[in-house]
Amino acid sequence: MAERDEPLLARVRALERAIGDIGTTLDAAGTCRELAAFLARHLDGVSAAVDLYAEGGGPPRRAAAAGPQAGTGPQAGTGPQGDAGPQGDTGPQVGAGRSAPGTLSVPLAVGDEEPLGTVTVTRSAGRPFSEGEAAVLRHAARLAARHLRHARRLAATEETALHLQRALVAEPGRPHPNLEVAGGYLPAGHRTLVGGDWFETVRLHFGRSLLVVGDVMGHGLAAAVDMNAYRTALREVAATDLPPHRVLRHLDSVVAEDDARRPATCLLVRVDPARGTATFASAGHLPPVVFAEDGSAEPVDLPVGPPLGTGVGGYEPATRALTPAETLLVFTDGLVERRGEDIDVSLARLAALRLPAASGPREVVDEVLRRLDAHAAEDDVAVLAARVRARPTS
Repeated sequence: MAERDEPLLARVRALERAIGDIGTTLDAAGTCRELAAFLARHLDGVSAAVDLYAEGGGPPRRAAAAGPQAGTGPQAGTGPQGDAGPQGDTGPQVGAGRSAPGTLSVPLAVGDEEPLGTVTVTRSAGRPFSEGEAAVLRHAARLAARHLRHARRLAATEETALHLQRALVAEPGRPHPNLEVAGGYLPAGHRTLVGGDWFETVRLHFGRSLLVVGDVMGHGLAAAVDMNAYRTALREVAATDLPPHRVLRHLDSVVAEDDARRPATCLLVRVDPARGTATFASAGHLPPVVFAEDGSAEPVDLPVGPPLGTGVGGYEPATRALTPAETLLVFTDGLVERRGEDIDVSLARLAALRLPAASGPREVVDEVLRRLDAHAAEDDVAVLAARVRARPTS
């Protein structure tokens, strides 16, 4: 009796392992590799291949392979994203129900869903597959198909959210022609959706421009919605041409009336090229940095008020000279902050940078993002650089 039960128990154990081994990530290529590796481990002497149908039609492509005939053992796979190398190198394409001796192929599908591809296992010498092995293959294929559909839905959601973020944090508005600007935005990590970081420029009267950088607390779509609300309100208030600290006071009182709105930090800089000055006001935001003509960096010392949305107010202005030889950089905390590090140490790292002499806004943005390894930051990063255009001399 026990001997007759052993094949069934082995099948049950294999099915339990499949649940733990397949779909450990929300990555389609990784799921295909896990499926192929699982089959190579749990079906005696087989090589496994996973082929995915192209979305929108087209020939299938090899997503993963494992086993003796795969060339590099149970963990063998393909290049980045699990795609095949040459377009035509898709391996054996044997449909379900049309398997050759020693070969078994089943669709990557759950129930009546449209198949995402096929899974094919082959065994040397044409040794046939048992009913139990076929059951394990079908179960693993269905399990992988479910995870693949989840991964595709997540990828589609992330793409939509990233388009939304790029639309919200697009190139800054158009300042006066007497000011040259450049901006950059980097989301935090591969799986992060939209966030609350933003930058903006607003034209003012008499050739002046207002530079803005802000950071709403939190991540996700809710933070992005609040961020857009802050931007809209700020544009309306800035149009009154109030000094930067009074813009923050007014914005803080407006936002504080809405209990559902998340707090945000914000830095305003009113640049007056005719006078060669920049006037700052900060609502809980990190100080900006000015890069001199020789490429050295100098943090701007200014008073810092509470974040927006508290209703406390208490914002004060600070003014300094800004010449055409200098480039101003404003940024969100994701640029400098590192886990477990004091913020003063983080800011000192930025202040210690020495950029190429006479770097303009675009060069400053690109160099700072690269040298501070902002692409690997744990938080969103938004930066905006500006330089006064030199007046032509007659």
